[in-house]
Formats: sequence, structure tokens, C-alpha cells
Amino acid sequence: MSVYPIEANFLRNVEIKEVLRESPLIKTFLFEDKLCTKSVPGQFVMVWLPRFDEIPMSISSTYPPLASITVSMVGKATRLLHKKQVRDTVGIRGPFGNSFKPVKGKVLLISGGTGIAPLAFLAERLVEAEITFLCGAKTKNELIWLSKIKKLVSKSHGRLISSTEDGSHGHKGVVTELADEILATEKFNTIYACGKELMILKIFNYAKEYKIPLQASLERLMRCAIGVCGSCTIGKYRVCVDGPIFTSEQLCEVEKEFGKFKRDFDGRHLQI
Repeated sequence: MSVYPIEANFLRNVEIKEVLRESPLIKTFLFEDKLCTKSVPGQFVMVWLPRFDEIPMSISSTYPPLASITVSMVGKATRLLHKKQVRDTVGIRGPFGNSFKPVKGKVLLISGGTGIAPLAFLAERLVEAEITFLCGAKTKNELIWLSKIKKLVSKSHGRLISSTEDGSHGHKGVVTELADEILATEKFNTIYACGKELMILKIFNYAKEYKIPLQASLERLMRCAIGVCGSCTIGKYRVCVDGPIFTSEQLCEVEKEFGKFKRDFDGRHLQI
């Protein structure tokens, strides 16, 4: 279970210092917060939008005194967040959760959509690893940071390979197909993954097949972020405090639910 300073759960109003448009539907928001600048890759914050909602977002970078979140406009809350400008304020709680554990050797990073955000943050910390970074998105317009990541992984003699479902950039198809091709011919010490749960399920099955340790970030409905409400449970785990990063061994313990069911706002199981 993750442990965080008690003050992390106190709501702080932070001012947006910079807004970067990464693509037509993705923006990065930089803000100043002392606790968030101590975040490590994989952790998340709860972002409060006054008079509307509070939503979980992965930390995408820390450049003290600034930290950032990278947001895809996919619903009402993120649409409202995208309207925020420099000098506007939002509420922040966190950082919460555990983190990716850096390893040495040859590693495979697999991202789907804005799952690239925590993995790019992680790649900056993998100073003793040779990185193969697979970035997947629906279309070219949803791929971000390719130049930055290519430059980053080249320092470790690594490589970046992109895929798009429509074939507008890189490999045509979903990123899991690309991962399967590479895993069939190459050996890796660890796999890191972040994306939708069905994507993670496929990567989990590949990791078992090729006997490679996996660290994966799970997305679930989060309301409290401190393990009280139970909305983010998967089997015996609460994603907000026991995760959001889970190992292969932990995912094996919840296979009956992982990739099959999630909970709604009333706590009922819904099929994924």
C-alpha cells in the first residue's frame, strides 16, 4: 500500500502557470505545487474543478517549482479543464499512489493514448536501461512528444516505434500488435505499460507467455483517492492506494475481474 504525507490529501488551490497544446485534443497544464514536484513516475493527483467534479490525472513531469498534468479532452470534465488558461486556478490533492520501479537492462515501454504521459516521465528516470518505447494512438494527431522521446531514448541506445490505428503514422494497427511482434523476437528484462485496461490485459498475457516481469498502470473510477470509497477496487486491491501500478503477480491474483469488470458510481459491477 502506498504511503503519502497527510498534507497531500488537503485541497490546495494552484495557479496554472503555462498551458501547452500538444495536439488538437491534448493539452499540458503546468502549475506550482511543492508536494507535486516530489512526485515520482506513476503517481497521480485529484484535480478539482469548482462546482463541477474532481478527476484523477497522472503527473506527467516535475520541473521544480513546477509539475504538470497532460489531459486529453474526452468528456465534460476534461472539456472544462481544457478551457482553463494561464493564471486560472484549479484544486489539487495528492500526489497519491505508488510508482513505477526503475530497473536496469533492456526494457519495453508500451503506451496507449495519453498513457504516454507517465511513461515519458518514467523514461527520464531509467538512466541505467536500454529503452524500446512503443507509442500507440488512433491517429497521427493523437501522438505527442515523439521528438522528445526519441531524443531521450537515444541516450541509452534505445529506440522509439509508433503505431496508429488508421496508419497515418508509423506501424498501422494497435500498439499491442506491435508489442507482440517485438516480444516474439527480442528479450526484455521488464515491460512497463499504461493505457486502457483491455490494452493492459493483452500486454499482461504477453508478459506471462514470454515470462517477462510487468509493471502496469491501471485506470479505474476514483472518487476519494485514499482507499475509503471502494469505487476503484479490483479484486482485493484498491487501485488508488494499492496501485495504480501493479505487477504481473498482483494482476494474476485478480484475473477473474481484471479486464472483465469495473465498478460504476453506485459500486455495481459493469462489464468492460
